[in-house]
Amino acid sequence: MALSKKEQRLRRARQTRARIALQGAVRLTVTRSNLHIYASVISGDGTKVLATASTAEKEVRDQLEKAGGNVAAATLIGKRIAEKAKAAGVEKVAFDRAGYQYHGRIKALADAAREAGLQF
Repeated sequence: MALSKKEQRLRRARQTRARIALQGAVRLTVTRSNLHIYASVISGDGTKVLATASTAEKEVRDQLEKAGGNVAAATLIGKRIAEKAKAAGVEKVAFDRAGYQYHGRIKALADAAREAGLQF
């Protein structure tokens, strides 16, 4: 039986998370919807969320001209999550793109986070 598009993405995400869990690395995970993009830094054992940033936050929405479903918004969230992660004492992360293609908004967020000083 053929898997749906969502099931395929979740399957890819599970494989990535299993690899990251073996390394025990702190992970930067990204979730996107049509309207928003969300980023979280999760501890190596997967029990604690150390930092979050999303386009659903009030102060971020005020900075954006349109909704958060574009590359400009993803870039802003990338910078923001890097600042919050550094404030929480995290310099190095493993990038968990949750099965999404490394393209467009996901790539923009990752590049902005790298530029702001996160290593992955």
